[in-house]
Amino acid sequence: MTERSLAVVILAAGQGTRMKSTLPKVLHRIGGRALIEHVLDTAAALSPEQIVAVVRHERERVSEAILNHAPDTVIVDQDEVPGTGRAVELALAALPADFDGSVVVLSGDAPLVDGPSVTSLLDGHFAEHRDMTLLSALLENPTGLGRILRDASGGMTGIVEEKDATDEQRRITEINGGIYVFAHRALTQALGEIDTNNAQGEKYLTDAAARILAKGGGVEAVATNDPWVVAGVNDRAQLADAGRELNARIIREHQRNGVTIVDPATTWIDADVSIEQDVEILPGTFLHGATSIATGAIIGPDTTLTDCEVGEGVRVRRSEATLAAFLAGAEVGPFAYIRPGTELGEGGKIGAFVEAKNAQIGEGSKVPHLSYVGDVTIGTGSNIGAGTIVANYDGVNKHQTVIGDAVRIGSKNVLIAPVTIEDGTYTAAGTIVRKPVPAGALAMTVAPQRNLEGWVAANRPGTTSAAAAERAASPEAATDSLNDTPHTL
Repeated sequence: MTERSLAVVILAAGQGTRMKSTLPKVLHRIGGRALIEHVLDTAAALSPEQIVAVVRHERERVSEAILNHAPDTVIVDQDEVPGTGRAVELALAALPADFDGSVVVLSGDAPLVDGPSVTSLLDGHFAEHRDMTLLSALLENPTGLGRILRDASGGMTGIVEEKDATDEQRRITEINGGIYVFAHRALTQALGEIDTNNAQGEKYLTDAAARILAKGGGVEAVATNDPWVVAGVNDRAQLADAGRELNARIIREHQRNGVTIVDPATTWIDADVSIEQDVEILPGTFLHGATSIATGAIIGPDTTLTDCEVGEGVRVRRSEATLAAFLAGAEVGPFAYIRPGTELGEGGKIGAFVEAKNAQIGEGSKVPHLSYVGDVTIGTGSNIGAGTIVANYDGVNKHQTVIGDAVRIGSKNVLIAPVTIEDGTYTAAGTIVRKPVPAGALAMTVAPQRNLEGWVAANRPGTTSAAAAERAASPEAATDSLNDTPHTL
């Protein structure tokens, strides 16, 4: 082992009572990920030999989330002894017996900690051959946070938690950021000497600084110029603040990579979204999950995409889609609702007030407006008329509909699955398709139109409709009405 051998300990045992939630604090989400997932990603970016997460409150839920995201993480349970020092002590016991490198300690509720900040801290730690290096920050309002203690020459002398601090110490504005690097041997020895004799009755990890200094070890706090890196989340307001800041950083990165984002204030993009250059994002757009957007696409305004694949030059406006794919040149919206399993082929269209679910729509095919297409395969170059419904559910099971190439479905059709409409066919307006339609045929269901003369007068006497019908039936009344109408030359 060398000093460059790394282990990362993530503290995730707290209950987070100030969140006032049945959901464990570290499982609340910003940027499409749980808080703990952001921290796990930062830990993985350091390429450590081992990542250890210490859990306690809602152990099963928290452990499941950690292992789903980072399966190689070692889970350690905190015992009845409270405090961050005890948590780290238990984590060290889970490391390989011959580990003698450095230990990075991160907080599971500080989602904006990033790899470059921790790497910079590590570089200084190794260059100065310290036993403990921590990240600090200068805050105008440090209330509630531990303070960094220094002597007259500026050398660090320890850390004091606010509840144990004097009035003078509470006026210190340099706070402990909760991100640490320790030499394994120095940390192990210090933790063995720390007690719980403090206002909280806890075994503080911060007390390790004084213990290491007392033995002549090197300890330093390095102030970051980005306080967000050390910002923890303790309540819903801080969760929202951290979410806004993360979103602003994600947006700025996309902008620098060649994406036009017209209104960052109304645009929200998750951390796992990928966007190629020369994409334009219009106001009111939400991009979630693993959505990917290819060059030249225009998304928005007022659009939500979740886990969608968007091809080159696609246009999506005022629509919502989940687990869908839109191939190059396709057009979606406005006001379309695209459900999972839908694929729109190149140059295809899903238009206004269309709902699609598990629909495979071929190249150049169009569902322009006011339709529902579900559990359907549509070939190339077909057109689905306004008001068409694919009736795919019989009350028990879903059934498939197959529509071939170059098919023209008339307006106000109902296609009752399972049914196949072969290539090159037409259906008349108002048709109910119950049987297969062979290639090149015209399908129609026509009932004779009946006009019941005098029905309005007999059944709706005294209405404006009855009066209008009476006038229309009287040539003299129609002439008088015409003469009464002013004319302008």
